[in-house]
Amino acid sequence: MTNSDQDRDAARERLNTLWQRGRAFLGTELAILGGAMTWVSDHNLVSAISNGGGFGVLASGAMPPDILDEEIQKTKALTGKPFGVNIITMHPQLNELIDVCAGHKISHVALAGGLPPRGSIERIKDSGAKAMCFSPTLSIAKKLVRTGADAIVIEGMEAGGHIGPVSTAVLAQEILPHLRDVPVFIAGGIGRGDAIVMYLEMGAAGCQLGTRFVCATECIAHENFKKAFVRANARDAVVTVQVDPQFPVIPVRALANGGTQKFVETQHEVIARFRDGEMDLKAAQLEIEQFWAGALRRAVIDGDVEHGSLMAGQSVGMVKSVQPIAEILSELVDQAVDTLAARQVATAGV
Repeated sequence: MTNSDQDRDAARERLNTLWQRGRAFLGTELAILGGAMTWVSDHNLVSAISNGGGFGVLASGAMPPDILDEEIQKTKALTGKPFGVNIITMHPQLNELIDVCAGHKISHVALAGGLPPRGSIERIKDSGAKAMCFSPTLSIAKKLVRTGADAIVIEGMEAGGHIGPVSTAVLAQEILPHLRDVPVFIAGGIGRGDAIVMYLEMGAAGCQLGTRFVCATECIAHENFKKAFVRANARDAVVTVQVDPQFPVIPVRALANGGTQKFVETQHEVIARFRDGEMDLKAAQLEIEQFWAGALRRAVIDGDVEHGSLMAGQSVGMVKSVQPIAEILSELVDQAVDTLAARQVATAGV
């Protein structure tokens, strides 16, 4: 065996040590989660990630219980490996969705989109599943752990879709040194194995990637949607603009397109009508809020990349081609191992 082979074997061992806590928690070969992306993270993508050694997560989004039940059945038909379900805390049938997961003995349920309502974490744990929660701050993360959360996911503003105001790197520094009781997974702007190593060495149990998996062969996203990702660079993934604080806009990161410009124009038009007394404040706010209704589906499923919503994280610049999930995961692991091996060689030479 050459020194190079020995270095890589040692690096792989080091990687396994670094993310062992995450692997044990998820029950997987790799502590890499697939981000739950509405219309994207369906049974096809989720099963492919899990079969590849990662941890796929179904995006239940606005699904009613019966549709989630079907989606879980389809996923189980494609993989015998562990996978999870992501449920939005504001869903009007939250408890029923949790019960669907319980009926299928789903091992991990993630609550996202806001603070979990009272009793929801307990309901998940009573079913025998592990409860994963998203947290934007250290204080909220600690509160969630006290409430019973088995793991925390922290996601920075580099992520695609609905985002908070703080970067992944800053959140990691604020939270990881002070939250050791449960596994913490890092998300937002991660597109390479090098970054995974960085966060693991800071104390993360693993990492969650979304944008990197959109251009997977197994992903059902429209060819136009995937092409837009492959062509894009990091600066193309921008945050929706709010033109007036009286008319709040939930920040969403997506690729700029015709729809992005139209959204700004629509806000100005609606606000002008409100100022002229043509509509009341609530009606004006609702019209602005509903602008993007159905826009993500139009882009992902129908391929309308000009007017639909192209939700993407800033790591989109690292998406260079359409690849099978197994190849993407292999690249991420190789990059992580290369990083650790190079460091060993550099250290040995000192």
